Amino acid sequence: MPLKPSELLQILDQKQSEFSQFHHDASATYQAYRRALRKVSAQSDPDIAEILSDYPHSGARPLEPLGKHPNWIVPSKLKWANREESLQWVRDRLTGITTFAVDGSQIFPSKDVAPPIALVQVGWFENPHLPLGTYDKNVRLSIMTPAELQVQRNGRSLDRQVSMRRFEMEVERVIEFIEDYAGRADCIVFFDGSLVATFAEAFDLECRAFYAQQYVNLLRASERHRVPLVGYIDTSHACDLIQTLQCLESVPETTTLNDAQLLASDMQWGDRTPLFLCDRPGDAWGHGILAEYEEHATRITFTYLKANDNPPVRLEFPRWMYEAGLLDRALDYVRGEIAIGNGYPYVIETADQVAVLQAEDRHLFYRLLQDWAEKSDLNFRFSRKMVSKLLRRR
Repeated sequence: MPLKPSELLQILDQKQSEFSQFHHDASATYQAYRRALRKVSAQSDPDIAEILSDYPHSGARPLEPLGKHPNWIVPSKLKWANREESLQWVRDRLTGITTFAVDGSQIFPSKDVAPPIALVQVGWFENPHLPLGTYDKNVRLSIMTPAELQVQRNGRSLDRQVSMRRFEMEVERVIEFIEDYAGRADCIVFFDGSLVATFAEAFDLECRAFYAQQYVNLLRASERHRVPLVGYIDTSHACDLIQTLQCLESVPETTTLNDAQLLASDMQWGDRTPLFLCDRPGDAWGHGILAEYEEHATRITFTYLKANDNPPVRLEFPRWMYEAGLLDRALDYVRGEIAIGNGYPYVIETADQVAVLQAEDRHLFYRLLQDWAEKSDLNFRFSRKMVSKLLRRR
């Protein structure tokens, strides 16, 4: 049955006081952290460093001076009279600079098909930003066979195994690009997501180790071949700076406030925070994923950048880029891609469009699989529901 608007509104009215109380509590917490941020941003860098040295993990540790930036905001001072002026600024920064991004998609095993089979596709976009407009868009496919999918440990689901294969293929393709562009500063890789695999802390030990190793491979390749890399998190819920403020000031514990929300009100387009070292502690038992990053456990940095009307995005860089003096240049590359994409990096958006598998691709996959299985005399079993769908779409 369709949704009943009158019943929905009645329930919302009944719950209004709970929402109002939540908003009141969240607002009070926000104001407490804003006061703490104003106070701390007036303190000297040596004083801040001394306090943070008492904590084994302080969420974040500053790599750039904090004291000269009120509320920890570094203004970009980028303002243009019109769109054409902004695009000219982008051309000045990005012409001849190759930006690269990879994304993936998959068709998970279906209960309507036996034995299990999955399809993984990664797509990429390589844009040298040349006047002729040349670029490279392409995809790479992988079929996961029943033998690969049946290897289950610790109750790991088939979908998890497919997701791991997709991630592995994405990292492999990025590393290929890095190796092809070794030693060149006229390029940058956009990695869609964090370079810190906190999400994997909830997985079994083998799965955690897998993701940690993939990130270590990626970070090692970037540093070894000196190819810039940025992890782009459009909607970040990270609380590293929140934890830092908890170390520096007496503020209440919070589960409703994150770094991006705290910083948003002070930032104009293009502004950023100083660069911090990620010093995230992990779960309640101290099992942080960064402990498995080997030599890169203390070599992931981050900043927040105002990219659109929403709270700032989080950018993560391998530390070698800061040490090599490439940070400001890389930040302008990111700003340029955001300007082209009207608030979101064009290179990431395009890679997603290249990689995505639509509903019609799923139907085509199973139709071709059915035809191939019959031709090859293989015993794939399709449910009546699946067969009906395939027949209707021929």
